[in-house]
Amino acid sequence: MLHKTTILKYIKFLPIIAFLLIGSQTVHAQKEKIDGVAVVVGKNIVLDSDIEKFKQEVKLRSEGKVTFTDCEMLEELMQQKLLSHHAVIDSVTVSETEINGSVDRSVQYFTQQYGSLDKVIKAYGFNDLDDLKGELYKVQKENLLIEKEQQKITEKVDVTPEEVRLYYNGLKDAGELPEFAAEVELAQIVLKAEPSQEEIDRIIAELKQLKKEILDGASFRMKAVINSNDPSVTQNGGRMEVTKESNFIKEFKEVSFSLEEGEISEPFKTAFGYHIIQLHKIKGNTRIVSHILLQPKVPDSKLKETQDKLEKIKQDIKDGTITFEEAVKKYSEDKASKNNGGLILNPFTGESKFDLTRMDPAFYARVNDLKKGEMSDVFYDETREGKMYKFILMKERTDTHTADIVEDYVKIQDLALNKKKEETIEEWSKEKIKDTYIKISEDHAICKFKKNWKKEIKNK
Repeated sequence: MLHKTTILKYIKFLPIIAFLLIGSQTVHAQKEKIDGVAVVVGKNIVLDSDIEKFKQEVKLRSEGKVTFTDCEMLEELMQQKLLSHHAVIDSVTVSETEINGSVDRSVQYFTQQYGSLDKVIKAYGFNDLDDLKGELYKVQKENLLIEKEQQKITEKVDVTPEEVRLYYNGLKDAGELPEFAAEVELAQIVLKAEPSQEEIDRIIAELKQLKKEILDGASFRMKAVINSNDPSVTQNGGRMEVTKESNFIKEFKEVSFSLEEGEISEPFKTAFGYHIIQLHKIKGNTRIVSHILLQPKVPDSKLKETQDKLEKIKQDIKDGTITFEEAVKKYSEDKASKNNGGLILNPFTGESKFDLTRMDPAFYARVNDLKKGEMSDVFYDETREGKMYKFILMKERTDTHTADIVEDYVKIQDLALNKKKEETIEEWSKEKIKDTYIKISEDHAICKFKKNWKKEIKNK
């Protein structure tokens, strides 16, 4: 059963909510003429369009199963603006590194949702990546302020085992125990199909020739569009902003920061292939660069050799001549999982658990029928890092089930703690509303709010 409050509390912290609100927060002076101001909280404004966009996102996230009134949406947005306002008053600060990291993660999130960066930029009407990042910077700064203010308010909140038990029993008595989705914990062994030294030498020679032609007057951009194996070269002329905190691979950042303006690097290797970089401009701690990526070709014979080797490793594990963990340590070539027994981390949560209902469909198809301890077939995979074969081990599996105090104690403890934190923030809000300038438009003054946003005198 879906409960409104549960859905709302889950959805309101998703980055896409803030993203949808970008368009209505960029140019207030123009917007106010065509988009009414619903509420002013301190120095923060909530527009009528913010409410509608929030409603649409909640409807989308709940797959149409939950709807909210304008008044319910407005109160939630007012709560966020109250936290943001007092974060500034309380001198809460966020660093450039934190904001830029959050912006980069948001761009990755939206790119995955839409399939490409170009589609994200087009869908939301931005001019280019710089325009998108500029707006995300403002939004993520406010999100981080809100998050830190919440942490400040609840830093001393904790729950005892007795409180967890009472919370669980309360849900059970009310018939509101949550359903926990099926979760899996996976490990892998990966073998990469590497190119020959002759092919690597050919790629390096080709990059050196491209560098020579560019130095002789050819356009770096055109050479990248024609030759580069990186599809992103068509975006912004292939230009990218690189900081030391950004998510670019280590070698790429190191070369970017070693160049002078206008200089082109020598060919260098990363996990993605071989590159040359041109540094266009230095802006403080940011480098504006373009690159050409060439990936060596791997012959079919090498692919077959890699597949056969991995099949043999899998059979050895089945026969008991080597354990899965020993095989990972000895053979696996995936850096991210090699040193932790092959364990695959969820890129969205940073944890080892995967929710089966939220898994990539192709990956889901490979692991859904596996039981604990079973291994998948050896299969081919190809990423920007190259061509490889792999197989998956189902380490742990928990099917969809109603919450159980023993089996799911940690999850229930988290739910109880979050509820106590929410109650603490609610009490904080009631007090702060009294001292905060709040103006509600006539159109929304008819709303019946849970908290006393109108500052009405209550009869005792």
